[in-house]
Amino acid sequence: MNRTDRLYALVEHLRAVAPQCRSARALADRFEVSIRTIERDIAALQQAGVPIYAQAGRRGGYVLDKEASLPPLNFTAEEAVAVAIALVPLQQTPFAGQAVSALSKVLAAMPAASMAGARDLADRVKFMGKADGPLAAPTAVWRVISNAVHRRECVRIDYTDAHGRASTREVEPGLMLTAEEGRFLADWYLAGWCRLRQEGRAFRLDRIRHAEGTGEHFRARPAHTFIPPDACFTVQDLTLG
Repeated sequence: MNRTDRLYALVEHLRAVAPQCRSARALADRFEVSIRTIERDIAALQQAGVPIYAQAGRRGGYVLDKEASLPPLNFTAEEAVAVAIALVPLQQTPFAGQAVSALSKVLAAMPAASMAGARDLADRVKFMGKADGPLAAPTAVWRVISNAVHRRECVRIDYTDAHGRASTREVEPGLMLTAEEGRFLADWYLAGWCRLRQEGRAFRLDRIRHAEGTGEHFRARPAHTFIPPDACFTVQDLTLG
């Protein structure tokens, strides 16, 4: 995770747990950096005007001003559990980490009584079936690709195709695709403009061995550039209403 992403993630984490505080050591463990790095990051955020304060004491740490955090959400215990259930399928997708983060924010913003009720109800909801296990692909690969899609930044990938042939490609990311009812990482693709082939291509995420941003930005291309009209699947838009 680069520093810019880490600073943003720090603020979002402190926002999610506010008004509780987090020690520098806890934050360092969470973001896999040194305590000194966390202290420098917090100082930079404070200088930028982010209302983060240090609380002294054995249980002290850094806290985001509660006025800058989410107000209590009027979710019932049943509604909170429904959200948690809806997020379960995402455990086998590249959005697994974001699903956990989203749920923690919902719970942290709920009144204490409602949150206790939600946790009690969740303890009595079980899933039966085969455990799929953790994601097989490196988290770093997905992080680089998702950032590149968001920022319209060209990405360099080491890719192995279905025939086992390895190549290095520079790709202008366009879309993130998943197969219909897909749950596994193998069902997720990066669709974009392949500069090596000079045409639109789709790359299975589990076949990308390494990915890195090039720092070069590009002009967005229309979706049909990456997906031919006679493709064997239908693309549906994700709408946030």
